[in-house]
Amino acid sequence: MSERDLTLLLLDIEQAIEAILEYTNGYTFEDFEADSKTRHAVERNFEIIGEAASRVSIDFKVNNPQIEWRILKDFRNFIIHDYFGINNEIVWETIQLRLADLLDDIKSLNS
Repeated sequence: MSERDLTLLLLDIEQAIEAILEYTNGYTFEDFEADSKTRHAVERNFEIIGEAASRVSIDFKVNNPQIEWRILKDFRNFIIHDYFGINNEIVWETIQLRLADLLDDIKSLNS
C-alpha cells in the first residue's frame, strides 16, 4: 500500500463528500433509487471515503475521535463486499443525515 500524506487523505475524503452532495443535490430518494449512474458514482465516492479513512494513522484517529473513522471504513466494506445487496435507503439516509456534518468536521481538520 502506498503512503499518502495526511493532508491529501483528508482532501480525498472532503472531495468525495462534496461530490456525493453535488450528485444528489435536489434529488428525492425516488430520484436517487431510479438513477443507477448517480447511485454508482455515490457508491464509488463512499469507497474513496472509507479507503482514505483506513489509511489515516491510528494516532491521528485517536486524537480526533469526533470522526467515526471505523464507521467510514466499515461502510466502504459494506459497499464493496455486499455490492449485490446494497440497501439504497441506508445509503440515502447516510447522505441526508450524516454527510454535511462529516464534511464540516473534515474541513476543520484540514484547515
